[in-house]
Amino acid sequence: MEVETKRVGVIGVGHLGQHHARVYTELLDARLVGVVDVDENRAHFISENLRVPCYTSMEELLERQAPEALSIVVPTSLHHAIAKQALERGIHVLIEKPVTTRPSEAEELLDIAARNDLVLQVGHIERFNSAIRYISRTVRSPLFLDSKRIGPFSPRINDVGVVLDLMIHDIDIVLSLVTSEISRISATGRSVLTDHEDIASAQITFENGAMAHILVSRTAAKRTRQLDVMERERHITVNYETQDVQICRCVGDSEILERPVFPKSEPLKLELAHFIGCVREKRQPLVGIRDGKRALEVAIEVLRQIHQPEGKTFLKQANCA
Repeated sequence: MEVETKRVGVIGVGHLGQHHARVYTELLDARLVGVVDVDENRAHFISENLRVPCYTSMEELLERQAPEALSIVVPTSLHHAIAKQALERGIHVLIEKPVTTRPSEAEELLDIAARNDLVLQVGHIERFNSAIRYISRTVRSPLFLDSKRIGPFSPRINDVGVVLDLMIHDIDIVLSLVTSEISRISATGRSVLTDHEDIASAQITFENGAMAHILVSRTAAKRTRQLDVMERERHITVNYETQDVQICRCVGDSEILERPVFPKSEPLKLELAHFIGCVREKRQPLVGIRDGKRALEVAIEVLRQIHQPEGKTFLKQANCA
């Protein structure tokens, strides 16, 4: 039986966008019909490697190749305008995180997608991490979640702080695991190497009593990507990078350590395969625009608390130290 393929393009082929383009060439039900980048040399480099047409504007790609779906992997400030244009032309869209710069923009995109019966997926890639997919089926009533996403500084990311670059991943995971509304958010952070926050810590309390602590930093010497989920009678540890899960169960006075075995795969490949599957089968994605909007709203509140007037004085003094 012949597999139905969907024509897809990638807008923005920088560090992450190049991998979107690569993965689409590896999926049986997708056909990469072109890539777009404002940097003509970059566009040509990727197109030559993948043997697909390249363009410097989305309009040219749409006119010449008529893609049915797009990955939008450009700076966040451009997400809304590009996604809106694509959706209004009847094209399914996957937007990298964070979905937009303002929740109102995300809501507008949701309305356009709903009116046109289009798939609108947000690129929260950690939802497709095999370890997270495993625990999302087993976690029931978390009492406390502790997330650490820290590592050395990368000059590649200097236009945003760690909240929108890193913490938003963990916010989305926490919100997906705790089925309750948020009652309180408390956050702190500081600048060290850039004009944005380079270290941030957030505490989230939910109406059902669950609590979460999220720490992110791009100033640490050692790289760590870990999530601990504490339930009444067990402690679950996730290593995002190795995609391993460890479960410690309390049985009477004893502890039983389990290391579940499950299939592992490249998260981005799972994410894009899911996107194309949703387009082909006309179903809603695992991570939709409402998920992206909710994570963005929490991130914005975290940023507000970090950069409130008192915080701005602290950040300025910290930079002078």
